[in-house]
Amino acid sequence: MSSASSLLAAIVDSSDDAIISKDLNGIVTSWNKAAERIFGYTAGEMIGKPITVLFPPDRQNEEPAILDRLRRGERVDHFETVRVRRNGETVNVSLTISPVKDEQGRIVGASKIARDISEKKTWEAALVASSQEAERHSRIKDEFLATLSHELRTPLQSILSWIQLLKDDPQPSDISEGVAVIERSALAQSRIVEDLLDMNRILSGKVRLEVQAVSLAAVIEQALATVKLAAEAKGVRLESVLDPLPLSINGDPARLQQIFWNLLSNAIKFTPRDGKVQITLQRVNSHVEIIVCDTGIGISHEFLPFVFDRFRQADATTTRKHGGLGLGLAIVKHLAELHGGSVKVRSQGPGKGAAFTVLLPMPIVQTGEVAETRRHPSGGASSFEPLDRPNISGISILLVDDEIDSRTVLAHLLTRAGAKVFMAGSAPSALEALQREMPDVLISDVGMPGMDGVELIRAVRRLSASHGGRIPAIALTAYSRKEDRIKAISAGFQAHIAKPADIVEILTMVSSLGRKQPAGPDGGG
Repeated sequence: MSSASSLLAAIVDSSDDAIISKDLNGIVTSWNKAAERIFGYTAGEMIGKPITVLFPPDRQNEEPAILDRLRRGERVDHFETVRVRRNGETVNVSLTISPVKDEQGRIVGASKIARDISEKKTWEAALVASSQEAERHSRIKDEFLATLSHELRTPLQSILSWIQLLKDDPQPSDISEGVAVIERSALAQSRIVEDLLDMNRILSGKVRLEVQAVSLAAVIEQALATVKLAAEAKGVRLESVLDPLPLSINGDPARLQQIFWNLLSNAIKFTPRDGKVQITLQRVNSHVEIIVCDTGIGISHEFLPFVFDRFRQADATTTRKHGGLGLGLAIVKHLAELHGGSVKVRSQGPGKGAAFTVLLPMPIVQTGEVAETRRHPSGGASSFEPLDRPNISGISILLVDDEIDSRTVLAHLLTRAGAKVFMAGSAPSALEALQREMPDVLISDVGMPGMDGVELIRAVRRLSASHGGRIPAIALTAYSRKEDRIKAISAGFQAHIAKPADIVEILTMVSSLGRKQPAGPDGGG
């Protein structure tokens, strides 16, 4: 062998890349040390064998295509594919294949350089997964903030509107109704604030337990009494099956009641009228088992793994049918774990109900610090001043909102200001009302179940002018982000007012839009 040939052979064998030669039938004619290291075959095992020994079953069609290109004198550059090692493992490779010519210039074979790119592929996959996870967290955060805004602003709208109504010109029949609405709305806000504070304590590790001997049956009975009225109002049957033997553990009675109240409230919320919610208490070996099951809407198999994630909801859209922040079950999980227990969920799927099981240990729970006093938020003194209100006498309004309290109080205020008000509790009902009436202004909520306000206004704008297609429209909504306003106006609303809105702002907008004559060509058809 000449010195030049020896030098070339040494270079080939010292390369980190597999350098392989083959003829035009795909038979291996040379095989360097790197090829042995990457693919696991020795030169003696591969020379004289078809290169397709390295091909996985689903890649066998690659070799004929490569050989065809080589016969045409074409080069294959940085072709990324998968090959199989001697031990059966797959390896990601990048191939560069060049045609080899004899002294007469005829193509007689090919030289192949194969580079192991497994680390590169792993890094790329990790980068994609990281990017997707960051995007998912960002989306969840945005959905949570939008939901939080909606959940806080909706009851606040009812509170402020009723206070203004009662201060302005209260009628005897309004007082009891207004006080009831204000109380419900304030309690709803209080629960939201408590959930947020609890989640903040959980994230900062500051949740404290006041541990004492607790009768679980007594705690469950208290939780049942708390949710009884909500169940009756919705027409949901509550049942309890409690072990008659005294079952006590060491724990914080307030936090344990919070666990059961959250699970019972959650079950009632997602169970339709005439459904059933049952809570069972029994001892299982060294644990106490509490099961809350319902005949409600169930949980999809896709969402089951995320049920206890904070800020996660199966439906976070503006068309969702059930309110809430998606914090309750995350709080339940953490409180159960603080007591040395656990919680799990099972569901056969949508429409088949769900069952939450809490396991609490019978042995003593280690005593924590003295329980932190739980304070309920209280509002400061009212500072509303009488304001000059625009005259909207004679203007007819179609008011659309799925929340009956918000709808009723706003209708009161608009009627007192001289307007004629028609009400609809859903977008489809509003479209039906437009076939019967021809109001001057449409005021619609955005977040409504089934068909939201954006879909409603798009449907309205597709109507002819004679059927209300050009009616001036106001979006009155708790979804108040910049993108929410842009979406509403782009869909066809003339104005976007965020809840809680001052009644003077609403009346001003109604007066401005209701007394204008629409201009331009007939829209829709």
